[in-house]
Amino acid sequence: MERYDLVILGGGAAAFAAATEADRLGLKTVIVNDGLPMGGTCVNVGCMPTKHLLAVAGELHGIRHPRFASISSTPPAFDFARAMAEKDHLITEARRKNYQEVLAGFKHVTWIDGRGVFASERAVRVGEKEIEGEHILIATGCRTKVYPIEGLEATGYITNPEALALQRLPSSLVVLGGGPLGLEFAQIFARFGAKVTIVEAAKRIASVSEPEISEALRGYLQDEGIGIRTGVKIRRVRRNGSIKEVIVEADGREEVLRGEEILVATGVVGNIEGLGLEEIGVETERGCNVRVNEFLQTSLPHIWAAGDVVCHICLETVAAKEGKMAVENAFRGAKKTLDSDSIPFAVFTDPEVAGVGLTEAQYMARYGTCTCRTVQLSQVPKALAVNDTRGLVKMVVHHETGRVMGVHILAPHAAEMTHEAALAVRLGLTVDDLIETTHVFPTYCEGIKMAAQAFRRDIGRMSCCVE
Repeated sequence: MERYDLVILGGGAAAFAAATEADRLGLKTVIVNDGLPMGGTCVNVGCMPTKHLLAVAGELHGIRHPRFASISSTPPAFDFARAMAEKDHLITEARRKNYQEVLAGFKHVTWIDGRGVFASERAVRVGEKEIEGEHILIATGCRTKVYPIEGLEATGYITNPEALALQRLPSSLVVLGGGPLGLEFAQIFARFGAKVTIVEAAKRIASVSEPEISEALRGYLQDEGIGIRTGVKIRRVRRNGSIKEVIVEADGREEVLRGEEILVATGVVGNIEGLGLEEIGVETERGCNVRVNEFLQTSLPHIWAAGDVVCHICLETVAAKEGKMAVENAFRGAKKTLDSDSIPFAVFTDPEVAGVGLTEAQYMARYGTCTCRTVQLSQVPKALAVNDTRGLVKMVVHHETGRVMGVHILAPHAAEMTHEAALAVRLGLTVDDLIETTHVFPTYCEGIKMAAQAFRRDIGRMSCCVE
């Protein structure tokens, strides 16, 4: 039996961040991967390909719907198959540069393609081979959670990997789920030319965001022709010739939604099946995620878990942070923990949704009161200058200290803007700190400063650059 300091199950962001730290520490390490190709979700079926296709879709939309009256719209030529081929080339190159070449540069890390299953508390079986680890890290990622809907399996559906492998654009698409994944794919395919309907059981799309953001985004998507049904129950799915039908119920009435294809984007579950966790006593949560303590230890102290298989927050950046953190805690006794309040997120629709820290409802639940201000993008000079005033900035501030507790943004560049907000939350800055920080004029980021100024003055009575 070959022995290692660290055995890593999985080959995505958490696994590579862990391997990078282990290699830096000189630890004999092996990565065992039998899931997605090297790089995991982000590079293969997540962040990289979807953001590429969103950019392609954005270019198409911009040509068809120019923002300025001085520019005439032109029906663009669009080749769906070529767009998918360009996406595949991007993935191949990103996998080579960011993972294969990184692996080749490691001095102490070995890669094994194969299914890793726990043979004992200390050993993992890969085929006929057993390997032993002083510490073992579970970083096997996640996949789409498919709920048991009557007729869905028989009718057929796709999830994000299959959607990214399509070679022909479906004429119509029903998207089950109004979260980040469902919203991004809905806008991609709608802008490519498909008739798209989003189905969401919750009362609003983007339900983790502020209600004002959810409602505004809904309006923008509907303006593009995307159908949205919220607060509905999916009763059953059936096939009617070449069309798939989703029967939903709202207020006691049934409605039939039709599409050539059904995309399931109803959340995620950790990839824990077949690992042998129950046999060795590693506890799970909800039957689909590995249970860990604040230091990422499982119920067996030498076995750790990180990334989407834990899913504190299912983000590539969090997975990488946790992978590194698990190695530091395991081999250096660092006792590092994750500060979830200062982790930003983004949904790459157009306009984008981004946020960090507490929402108004979360602050109210914690403190019983709330001090909040909202600035519409129509108040931000840059948005007026470029004729794109879609969105808002909402800031949540501590009612006694003025410390910034949360910032939530809907804007064309919200994902870029949110980093200033993340620093403010993480470093405990106050609204006065933001006000005293000189911003470039004109920029969308001034919306954050204006939200801070709104706690101190009437921003409706300001010239462009009033400090």
